[in-house]
Amino acid sequence: MKKIIVYTDGGSRGNPGKAAIGAVFCNEKDQAIKKYGEYLGDNLTNNDAEYQAIIFALKKFKTVFGKAISESSDVEVRSDSELVVKQLNGDYRLTDPKIQQFFIEIWNLKFDFRSVKFKHIPREKNKEADRLVNEALDNEAGISRLL
Repeated sequence: MKKIIVYTDGGSRGNPGKAAIGAVFCNEKDQAIKKYGEYLGDNLTNNDAEYQAIIFALKKFKTVFGKAISESSDVEVRSDSELVVKQLNGDYRLTDPKIQQFFIEIWNLKFDFRSVKFKHIPREKNKEADRLVNEALDNEAGISRLL
């Protein structure tokens, strides 16, 4: 595996409130190969969830594909959170201690890969990760959807 594209999203209903994450792993042709949605818990902000989505994705990549593939892969994390992407790329300062801890965890996870880049994308290009967030939140709340 050379390049992997990971779409991540995090959301909170209430901000702070119940939160969940979504991650979609795609190959270099932007074809989905793995999808994950997970409920995080209560009393979390949107930013908490956005950061935790990236942490989840980097950890899950290494777990699913293994150390050898991780170390030889270029990962591009795509997120619709401009704030998070700009913070991770060093364009914005980190003043919140909780966010600083998320940043440090992501910084350390980056060493498991050949390279990790963060790219801001419009919300319309992140629909599947967003759907996974909402599905996890709905499932936790006991909301059933008609297909």
